[in-house]
Amino acid sequence: MAFTLNIIGTTHEVDVDGDTPLLWVLRDVLGITGTKFGCGQALSGACTVHIDGQAVRSCQTPVDSVGDSAVTTIEAIGQAPQGAALQKAWLDLQVVQCGYCQSDQIMSVAAPLRETRLSAPHNARTRTCPALARPASLSGFRRACTEGGSHYRIRIQPIITPIY
Repeated sequence: MAFTLNIIGTTHEVDVDGDTPLLWVLRDVLGITGTKFGCGQALSGACTVHIDGQAVRSCQTPVDSVGDSAVTTIEAIGQAPQGAALQKAWLDLQVVQCGYCQSDQIMSVAAPLRETRLSAPHNARTRTCPALARPASLSGFRRACTEGGSHYRIRIQPIITPIY
């Protein structure tokens, strides 16, 4: 079945079954590979994308549910000022561990920052890998999120999810 998708501001025509997960359309059909496969059960978060500004797990999002919504992947998160600031802080503070789950962490934190200046502290909840659970890594993660959203009031509440 044919679908028209708005991915990173570009219209794409794809011919896939309606129940095909958006993750596989992005990676296998369109060649947009920044979004990763982690577990296939929406637990690891490696497949996180934004649909109309909301962080969602693309491994569990059937392509027929996307409609004409705007889909943003990690490749484009730096196009918004808040996303660019978050990515810069991430690199400056050397938060990256192995890198596999970085797109989830950045996308999950960037979602509330993209909308508007937050008037009250916002709890950004993101799943983190066991490597990030180490005190030094978690401290860098929190600092990057705070500095990357320095004009925003944000509290980070990581959810530690074992992936092994």
